[in-house]
Formats: sequence, C-alpha cells, structure tokens
Amino acid sequence: MDLLKPLIALLAIVNPIGVVPFFIHFTQAFTPAQRRHTIRVSALTAFAVIAISGLAGLKIIEFFGISIASFQVGGGMLLLVSSLNMLNAQPAETRQDDVDQGQAKADAGSSIAVVPLTVPLLTGPATISTMVIYAEKTRTFWEHAVLVGYGVVIALATFVAFSASGRIAKVLGQTGINVMTRLMGLILAAMAVELLADGLVKLFPILAAHAVS
Repeated sequence: MDLLKPLIALLAIVNPIGVVPFFIHFTQAFTPAQRRHTIRVSALTAFAVIAISGLAGLKIIEFFGISIASFQVGGGMLLLVSSLNMLNAQPAETRQDDVDQGQAKADAGSSIAVVPLTVPLLTGPATISTMVIYAEKTRTFWEHAVLVGYGVVIALATFVAFSASGRIAKVLGQTGINVMTRLMGLILAAMAVELLADGLVKLFPILAAHAVS
C-alpha cells in the first residue's frame, strides 16, 4: 500500500486552514481559556474519528454486508462532491444547517468543539470513507499503526492551525484561504476519480479488459 496517499487525501479533506474562518466566527465571544479548550477538544476528536475509522471501519461495513468495491465507488463519489464544494471555496464537509446549529450552540454558551467544528467541518463522511478505503489495503500491523499515526498528524495540524488562527487570517485573508481551499479541492478531485475507477473495475472487471485493449 502507498502509505503517502492516505495522508495527502486526509490533509486535503480536513483542510484545517479552510476551517479557520469558522473557528474564528464560532469562538469570537470566547475567553482565551475557552478558545484553548476548544482547540484541544477539536484536535482530539479529529484524531479519534480518523483512528476509529481506520481500525474499525472495515468491521462496520462488513457487519452491514457492504463490499469494499461498492464502498470505494460510494466513497469516491462522496469525495468528488466534497472536492466540488472545496473548488467553490467551501470546506469539504460543510453543510449550512450544521453551521447554523453550531452558531446556536455558541450563542447558548455550549461547546462547539465537537459539533460543528470537528464533525462535520473538519471530519465527516468523506474522511471516514477515505480511512475505510485505505484500511482495506493494509496488510500488516505496522501499516494499521501508520494509519492511526496519520490521525496524530491531522490532530497536530488542527491544533497548529486553530492556535494560529488569528495570524493565519491576517496573513492570508479570506482570499488566500479560498485559494488554498480550491487547490486542495483540485487534488482531492483527482484522488476521487482514482478511487472511483478502482472500485468500478472491481465491480465490473470487463472495464479493465476494455481499458487494456
């Protein structure tokens, strides 16, 4: 298994910098201590979602009787939709009702670290699909450990991006953040097409024969 692709895909999907404007928006009334707590919880939750998806995702889809090829096609389509959102400068997992719900939670004084900052703005169906698809390709304990290790990388990236949110917003501006989101969306679109092609070939082997000819 190419161990670099999952990390690239995850970084493109999660895109912590693209979520910085939402973090600033939801935490603007927070004290510095509340903001630091929100950052820690968001980073830990992102790690948990990725690690659990990598370790138990396959067992879950097997329980529901879903083939990995079908999951690849579905996951690839989901990644493609996410990439299209990102090409429009929207975070991959954004849904307007989740944003509105998060604002309501912030207004009520409850924590928004888990919902919507981490789920679904940072991690969601596209992230879970990616982890399950690549977990199917692992063959050794160390490869599974590396997938979990990617959760640590994502958690650290989230922690750093949110901690530096004020400086990032000043340096990049909304235009810069939008440009970065679109670039990551383009990378994700290419990966989504690759996953779709791989899944379709498994479901319909005749497609591979036509491709070779």
